[in-house]
Amino acid sequence: MKTLIENHKLKGKIDLVYIDPPFATNGDFRISEDRANTISYANGDAIAYSDTLLGNKFLEFLRERLILLRELMSDKASIYLHIDYKIGHYVKIIMDEIFGKKNFRNDITRIKCNPKNFDRKAYGNIKDLILFYSKSNNLIWNDPKIPFTEEDIVRLFKKVDKDGRKYTTIPLHAPGETENGKTGQIWKGLKPPKGRHWRSDPKMLEKWDEAGLIEWSSSGIPRKKIYADERNGKKMQDIWKFKDPQYPTYPTEKSLDLLKLIISASSNEGDSILDCFCGSGTTLIAAQSLNRRWIGVDNSEAAIKVTQKRLSALPSNLFTKVEYEFLKQD
Repeated sequence: MKTLIENHKLKGKIDLVYIDPPFATNGDFRISEDRANTISYANGDAIAYSDTLLGNKFLEFLRERLILLRELMSDKASIYLHIDYKIGHYVKIIMDEIFGKKNFRNDITRIKCNPKNFDRKAYGNIKDLILFYSKSNNLIWNDPKIPFTEEDIVRLFKKVDKDGRKYTTIPLHAPGETENGKTGQIWKGLKPPKGRHWRSDPKMLEKWDEAGLIEWSSSGIPRKKIYADERNGKKMQDIWKFKDPQYPTYPTEKSLDLLKLIISASSNEGDSILDCFCGSGTTLIAAQSLNRRWIGVDNSEAAIKVTQKRLSALPSNLFTKVEYEFLKQD
């Protein structure tokens, strides 16, 4: 990261960071020809990387890198840190310190595998964590939506208009009192209830009413119509089901769809994405497919070779030959 700041002048130029650092497991992660081995392995399998930093050493290792990553981030940037549930809560304290509690966005639970039946005195673990922070309140945010299912539409949009369109209604007012503003004014002889304000100014309310977008009850209470076919879907929540690939090419390889979601939500086309623990290169592949610029960093030769192979296989004229070099640390 120091090289990116000092030699490549990228301070404040990165728009999104995703990192999946070691989880402080005190284990070796191995790889054989075209396949990762995370549970069982043969004697001839090569070590992809050793996750041997533990306790305070691991936390300080991560803290130093997070400080540099913050320097690289633009004011509109976000960072997603993927971490194990056993150590994630300690890491959050460090991220609160570096990025500020006010810039904490989510502690996302990722369902990573099917239920387990291990013989130990604890509940089965099927999740890990993604800590989501921004550098400022001016973050890029393309609110991701989950498409409605048929069951959702039946449950959420119970009314049907004369044209057969499904809809529901919501109050025409919202929490928060506005005494002197336009949204607190009288409209059609009505004032918003105490402690609330109209969802828009009276001029817009009139347009909605003329367009048939306001439904009046028999007692004269107005409500705003919301049509199912005008909604992109329902808001994404903080429990995600993106299981690990069944046959990964590298230990700890993550779902391509997971990275595409993060990149789509927190960056725009042409933005710069950084993954400084890039492993098998999934972040880079997702960024490339979504027309983002990207930088990937890793100190494992096995990781670099896997990434090189995967990038070379992309259906793109970006690369004539994927090359890499090892940079000596100062």
